Amino acid sequence: MDKILLSHGSGGSLMHKLIRQVLLKKFNNPILNELADSARLKYKDNLAFTTDSFVVSPLNFPGGDIGKLAVCGTVNDLVMLGAVPEYLSLALIVEEGLELKVLEKITSSISFWAGKAGVKIVTGDFKVVERGACDKIYINTSGVGKIISERNLSMKNISAGDEIIITGEIAQHGFAVLSERKGLNLGLGINSDCAPLNNLLVPLLKKTADIKFMRDPTRGGLATTLNEVTQATKMGIVINEKSIPLSKKVRVAGELLGIDPMYVANEGKAVLIVKKDSSKKILRMLKEHALGRNASIIGEVMKSPKQMVILNTAIGSQRVLDMQAGELMPRIC
Repeated sequence: MDKILLSHGSGGSLMHKLIRQVLLKKFNNPILNELADSARLKYKDNLAFTTDSFVVSPLNFPGGDIGKLAVCGTVNDLVMLGAVPEYLSLALIVEEGLELKVLEKITSSISFWAGKAGVKIVTGDFKVVERGACDKIYINTSGVGKIISERNLSMKNISAGDEIIITGEIAQHGFAVLSERKGLNLGLGINSDCAPLNNLLVPLLKKTADIKFMRDPTRGGLATTLNEVTQATKMGIVINEKSIPLSKKVRVAGELLGIDPMYVANEGKAVLIVKKDSSKKILRMLKEHALGRNASIIGEVMKSPKQMVILNTAIGSQRVLDMQAGELMPRIC
């Protein structure tokens, strides 16, 4: 058999053979090897729990694939709450006719990036649907992590005067996926920034209590994330265009396609809102790690204008960055 059949999802011998020969081989650990319908986890501490589904098209894109994205997206959601990611579930919904080598490539990617992020796949599910009922493969991952002691990251902590840091260059993931999907030969070689952020941010959280809030600016990009903050806090944000890390390749792609990079998705960046008197120290610590090399302080939380994000442009003017109204780039994660 070199393709997935409906009978692979029937619960019978074909399904069990596939689970043992493809999935268990990639995610081997004592908890998963019990093949129970749930995992037994022992905890005494506060937990973070998240779930996410991944339907990206195409399955492979410059800098990543749907498997890498599933691990990194779930790991990063836990980290944003101040948690150390430990366990993931993995649910695969596969279209009848998918080539087995495609499934093996995706699960190999999941296994590799789970190892990089230091997490274990401990439970999961496998379903097969008829041809045309889904687009090749969809993935759902849930994650559990232990919240770092005395870290309570929340928008409720944010005050006027706090400064805003972005951990690196923006908009790479969205443009990488879009160019691959549309076959756009821009000659720019933009790769997705997809990466697990726990090795960058967990050590930082353990060293300082001056980080008030974190969020990964995925769908809707940096502008949408900042608007979410202003809507929740009833305060304003002013950011400086010159301070926003943006590669020349992304800048050119935005101009060619007429797309504002401020609204383009990221999968390996975080927005940090921190105490003003600690922002430079936190920035220095971020820059010590490869994933934070291009981190930058980009702006400040203000009492007014309330519930607005204002961009100080490079030419000295100001413009309002509104919340994204519609779906700029569907199926980028």
